[in-house]
Amino acid sequence: MAHSTDSGARLTPRGYLASHPRFDPTGLTRLWLLGMPMGWLEAPTLRFLTRFDAAFRQLGDFGVQLLAETPDEAGAMLGRAALAMRENALVRGWRNERYTVFAPLPDGTPDLSQPLFALERAAFRRLGLVSRAVHINGYAPERTLWVGRRAADKSVDPGRLDNLAAGGLPHGESERDCVVRELWEEAGVPATLAMQATPRGSIRATRNEPDGTHDEILYCYDLALPDDFVPHNVDGEVAGFQRLDVSTVLARLPEFTWDAGTVTAQFLIDHDWA
Repeated sequence: MAHSTDSGARLTPRGYLASHPRFDPTGLTRLWLLGMPMGWLEAPTLRFLTRFDAAFRQLGDFGVQLLAETPDEAGAMLGRAALAMRENALVRGWRNERYTVFAPLPDGTPDLSQPLFALERAAFRRLGLVSRAVHINGYAPERTLWVGRRAADKSVDPGRLDNLAAGGLPHGESERDCVVRELWEEAGVPATLAMQATPRGSIRATRNEPDGTHDEILYCYDLALPDDFVPHNVDGEVAGFQRLDVSTVLARLPEFTWDAGTVTAQFLIDHDWA
């Protein structure tokens, strides 16, 4: 989805956040799993799934229900459907990495006490399921932020600016372990320093995307970095890093991914940097 803001005025963090796309369910069909509203399907996905497997049963205006009686059965059926969607180019960027699907709380956020099953992460947007990710802002003295640029071969948002480190939270990994791992893999931050990252709450990012519905819980962290620390990428997913002052960060917010920009703007607001 294109990123744009009004270039005729000085950008502020709140102004940037107000420019973000909002989720619109128009034209989408609710996906019900195990008796719970869990996802969103675009018309082409709905047509494909109902033709692929009769277990996807339409419920009139209520949506479509997967006829599975147990979490294991639902996970297996959705796993087969994800593979079929991959073969038919509905799902791209296959990662061979699974996210956890949780039962939803009344507001739709995941009930972390009720994990249901795991599913290939690349299928989450196409099915409109809620995913989770960690985002870490790395800041240095003199009100500067270390900003990464995503590699050109990334399947999502290639070449855009990003936080010091960020990544999806895989099935079976704790939030803190994910933070430490991502900081090492993406920015070369040793574990002793990464463990000092401070949790700053969470943000739910929901929007329509060309490949489905993006619905993700962003767990935000701040990490104070020594003045002489220079991040370096380890896993090949980051093209490089820049240390930017506040005015430069503000001017370049439209170059960030929506999620990284959200976390960065919220950092500037929370720390009263802008």
